[in-house]
Amino acid sequence: MNKVILIGNLANDPEAFTTQSGISRSTFRIAVQRRFANAQGVREADFLTVVAWRQSADFCNRYLTKGRKVAVEGSIQVRSYDAQDGSKRYVTEIIADNIEALGSRDEAQARPMDNGPTPPPAPPAGQAMNDFTEVDDDELPF
Repeated sequence: MNKVILIGNLANDPEAFTTQSGISRSTFRIAVQRRFANAQGVREADFLTVVAWRQSADFCNRYLTKGRKVAVEGSIQVRSYDAQDGSKRYVTEIIADNIEALGSRDEAQARPMDNGPTPPPAPPAGQAMNDFTEVDDDELPF
């Protein structure tokens, strides 16, 4: 079975292509943070190339931009080609079956790409994170 599910941020705007037979293709890279921090406490990211075809490509080209958070479901494909110098080169790509934009376009423009952890949201002014309001069970709607 060859199945991959990734969530990350676009590292570049999608590049739109159309084949000679009129099929849409979109290529972009996403930065996917690793699960654990390195020795310096920084969560590094892997930059993976994603290829989408047809309607998925049209969606990417229309709605996705650099920095936008996306979920990609697809498969891993490795292909090779002969370079001009005669050496054999290998390319690993994610062939997307489903792509879903996460968050809003405004969030993508406001948040710079970095490899550091995202800090938690600040509590409302004058309220500590551990302050809870007690609720009587009789007031619950269930």
